[in-house]
This record gives sequence, structure tokens and C-alpha cells, in this order.
Amino acid sequence: MMKHAVLCAAGALSLLASTAFANDRYQSRPPVIVSPDLTAPWVTQLGGGNVQPVVYPRPMAQRMANPAMEQQANPQVRQVVQPRGLFSRPVVQQVAVVRPQYPAIRGQIDPQFLPQIVDYQTKEKPGNIVIDTNNRFLYLVMEGGKARRYGVGVGKPGFEWAGAHTVTRKQEWPDWTPPSEMVAREAAKGHYLPAHMEGGEGNPLGARAMYLGSTLYRIHGTNAPWTIGNAVSSGCIRLRNEDVTDLYNRVKVGTRVVVM
Repeated sequence: MMKHAVLCAAGALSLLASTAFANDRYQSRPPVIVSPDLTAPWVTQLGGGNVQPVVYPRPMAQRMANPAMEQQANPQVRQVVQPRGLFSRPVVQQVAVVRPQYPAIRGQIDPQFLPQIVDYQTKEKPGNIVIDTNNRFLYLVMEGGKARRYGVGVGKPGFEWAGAHTVTRKQEWPDWTPPSEMVAREAAKGHYLPAHMEGGEGNPLGARAMYLGSTLYRIHGTNAPWTIGNAVSSGCIRLRNEDVTDLYNRVKVGTRVVVM
């Protein structure tokens, strides 16, 4: 009987200790971790129609399990491990390392390529256009040694050109028919261009176009404003849509255009 009582007392003490340990263990509740998968339907509902889903190349569990692989795959992401409690997993926070020479957001351009009035000495008459392809500027000549300067994108290596032409036609929201040479050239690289594209925001010619003589070259807008200041085109001169619209309203058919 005595032995049985001792065993019962020991069992009761063990149960009390176990309960105390469990209560102590969960006094500080673990943090709520929200899934980083923005494609989850409830997250989409929170943000309405403006939410931009993020699709990860592999499951987050694998990314957290092997942060070394993630660092190697994306050197601009630095892993910061924040230790938690004894029984919880560490939280891996990804911090983007932004390099100053690369804009973090598409759409940013160097301020020097924004429209501005500058001193400009030239033999060209007011109203004429001079395009400095080396420095990526278009000048609309004004009276008194001034010019309205715009930043432009120019022909990529192998597509540079120079000469003097006149604006023979102007068009708002122009449609686009890629030249056969461009279609063949891009197809060889695995890029298949449409035979024709109606004008609109998705059109690579942008909001306005000014056609130069009998050439295939144009001064036009772009749906990729972050390319301004670079050599990216097949010879055409591109401006931001708001800038080409401003220039379009100031330029008449017959305007002389000098490209150098």
C-alpha cells in the first residue's frame, strides 16, 4: 500500500512538472509569419486590382533551406538571419543590395536627359533640329543662341548614321510595320515580330512619330522610357512619350533635321 501511494505521488509530481514546463514554454507565443507568396488569393483581395504578383523560381521552403544557393543565383540579394527562440526556426530576411549605377525602378532616367533650355551655338536656323547621337541629345534651335534640349535613344552599334533630312510626315499614335530586314534579323535571334501593329500604348513607336524624308528613320516616342540615353534602336531616334509629344507640337512638316 505504501509503495502504491509513493508511486501515485511521484506520478502526480511528474504531471505537474510537465504541465509547468509546457506553460512556461508557451508563455511567449511564436510570431505570426505571413507567407511571402503574393500570388495567394487572400493577399490579392487585400490589395485589389493593383497588386503585382511575384512568382518565385522555386518554393520558398527550398530558398530558406539553402540560402547559399539563393545568394549565388541572385548576388544583389543579401541574406540576413534573425535568430528566434530555442524551438523556433530562424527567420531569413532578404535585403536588396542596390547598386547606384543601376536604377532600382524601371522608368528612372538620368536627369540630364529631361527637357531643358540650354545655351547652344549653331549655324542652323531657329526651328531646325540638330541630333547629337554621341551625347544622346536632340536640340530644337531657338532664337538668341538657345535651344530646347531633349534626351534621346539612338541607334545601337552597327546602326548609327548621320546626314540631313526634312520632316516629311507627322503622325499621332502611329502604327508600326517592321521592315522586312528587321523581321528577318530578329527572327534569326529567336524574336518574332508582328507583321503590323496598330498604334497605342503598347506600340514601340510610342505616342508620336515624325518621318524623315524617304528613309526608314523616324523621330518617335517609346514605351520603354528607361532606354533614353542609350544606343538601343535600329537607327530611329526615340524620346519619352511626353517629350516627343511636346516636340511634335513645336515642329512642322518641312523642318530640317541634322543628325551628326
